[in-house]
Amino acid sequence: MKRVASRSVSSSAKPTSRPKTVDEYLAAAPEPARSTLNKVRAIIKETANRAVAPAEVTEVISYGIPAFKIEGPKYKGILMWYAAFSDHCSLFPKVSVIEKFKKELKDYRVSKGTIHFPMDKPLPAAPLKKMVKARLAEMAGKKRRG
Repeated sequence: MKRVASRSVSSSAKPTSRPKTVDEYLAAAPEPARSTLNKVRAIIKETANRAVAPAEVTEVISYGIPAFKIEGPKYKGILMWYAAFSDHCSLFPKVSVIEKFKKELKDYRVSKGTIHFPMDKPLPAAPLKKMVKARLAEMAGKKRRG
């Protein structure tokens, strides 16, 4: 099967200028991807902020795409990433989270570390919230390197 490379909105919008903020990234994303990603962003942010002190949750650009980063006593690191591509949107919640939700994701194209979903239809809120909570639980269980 032939693989077709897809490019992130950030890399195709302005090849010489990468977005420095999540708002810049989303502003460069075409509709309907922008609206879809904003819905995904809101669900992740709300779920993370309910579990962690809101001051510990920040939005960053990591690997050229939006991500939620948590810096706190219990959690540390990237929660998950999300992005728009030319023909789909993606969520990058970590391989272990995708494995846990394989049955719920059967209607989506899934690869080792990403879930692809249509540009005009965000992932449903209930499974997305569960994935955020599972990732938070995973992060809380990791040993800290000192």
